[in-house]
Amino acid sequence: MLRRLTIRDFVLVDRLDLEFSEGFGALTGETGAGKSILLDALSLLLGDRADSAMVRAGCERAEIAGTFEFVDGGGVHAWLADNDIAPDEILLVRRIVESGGRSRAYVNGSPVTAAQLKALGELVADIHGQHAHQALLRSDAQRELLDTHAGSTLLARDVAQAWRAWQQAKREREEAVTQGEASAREREMLVWQLNEAEALAFDPAGWQQTNESHQRLAHAAGLIDGAGAALASLDEDEPAIATEVERLAGRLAELARFDAQLSPIAELIAGAGIQLGEAVAELRRYRDRLELDPEALAECERRIGAVTQFSRKYRVSPDEILGLVDAWRTRLAAIERASDLQLLELAEAEVAARYRELASRLSEQRRRAARTLGAQVTDAMQELAMAGGRFEIGLSAADPGTIHGLEVVDFLVAANPHQEPRPLAKVASGGELSRIGLAIQVIASEAQAVPTLVFDEVDVGIGGRVAEVVGRRLRELGRRCQVLCVTHLPQVAARADWQWQISKETVGGATLSRVAVLDPAARIEEIARMLGGERITDTTRSHAAEMLGVEQVGS
Repeated sequence: MLRRLTIRDFVLVDRLDLEFSEGFGALTGETGAGKSILLDALSLLLGDRADSAMVRAGCERAEIAGTFEFVDGGGVHAWLADNDIAPDEILLVRRIVESGGRSRAYVNGSPVTAAQLKALGELVADIHGQHAHQALLRSDAQRELLDTHAGSTLLARDVAQAWRAWQQAKREREEAVTQGEASAREREMLVWQLNEAEALAFDPAGWQQTNESHQRLAHAAGLIDGAGAALASLDEDEPAIATEVERLAGRLAELARFDAQLSPIAELIAGAGIQLGEAVAELRRYRDRLELDPEALAECERRIGAVTQFSRKYRVSPDEILGLVDAWRTRLAAIERASDLQLLELAEAEVAARYRELASRLSEQRRRAARTLGAQVTDAMQELAMAGGRFEIGLSAADPGTIHGLEVVDFLVAANPHQEPRPLAKVASGGELSRIGLAIQVIASEAQAVPTLVFDEVDVGIGGRVAEVVGRRLRELGRRCQVLCVTHLPQVAARADWQWQISKETVGGATLSRVAVLDPAARIEEIARMLGGERITDTTRSHAAEMLGVEQVGS
């Protein structure tokens, strides 16, 4: 639950440090005092969209920080683990909005995205805004509320995924039917191209060897002549270079007997003579291996011509041929799979069966939840000045199904005993809609595991005995979880376990919101103000004390 909330430079708030208690707390104050600003700050902290207008005028940034307690092993603990954030005994959430509109968020000191923050926020608090009952007129909101009450949110997501898989398989099967002729032509072309590639039998290593052989064979005559000329100069002509070097080395060796300085030079020349001898031997072997082979040359040229023609035809280099052939094989395999109608029909049937299985389970959970929620809201309507009224949840078949399941969810209401239930949007008046919406929200919240529930003036349009019922309901809800309610009704505020007063004051020309924690005496004054308006009399104070006294005695 929420334990602390720190607000800095947010809208009309310059600095607030609030500590929250358990049970049911009421936030009251005059109209325009900024009661809803606190809940707006909490909503921002838990993932609502940030806006530069939230930053107090003249400030660089707004900052909201909250401290929450949570139960180990619950949804928050799992969220922390999934997002690689180390758990602690408490949950620290911080959000900063700069005057330029940029926002940052941190959980236990680790930065998180707005989407991550919103997912976490759904686990720690459920906020019902001033116009939440209006959302109940939308079919998607009705369906989501029913699924939440039924504990079927995750199953509904699985159904949506199965529906998408089914529709994809259906499209693939239909495309195979409508594009069968074109696919057949493409398959025929791919088979022909692959046969051509198979006949070419291109191999990168072989291609390199062919090019090297071609170079050698194409210049065989010149190589033979060149090798012969070199041999002649080195060893066969008169005088031969190798012989002359050997003779010169011997002569210098003899002279070295008279001058030792010639010895190193003689050794160098002798070494050169040895290397020349080795070169002559290698050159002779090379020349003996060389031969003119027109047939081998012609075969190399034929091979090079075939590869070059293939490359030009398909606009690739020889190095890209194997990649092209692999792409053809992949595409051919895809066409063969896609053209196998029997296989596609089987795949479609499998995912359709999976969808129907999940959707049927969802339908059963919805039916059970619709019965219980309908009965509970009907009972609540009797207390909310709608005696004889009935609330039902219609589940009309949507054949063969939709992304949301096998039925359409519709909230139905009969305001009077003898009326047939009709869609909520067509029957309920403004006041009735407020009461029905509040009943649905409170009852639906009782089935949720969220530790903190927030109601922002959801009691608009009601009063008198109905307001007392709402206050009692919220107090009962506060025994299970933490409940915060912004209210203008004294009957609701009097039922709270604790109460804050929100007010405005002008400081240095700036209008700021202030929060006062009310003790018993201050609560009497605030309830009296809510009862009597600007002029508070002893009678209204007595009435306020009586309301609080009855609450204290009955609590």
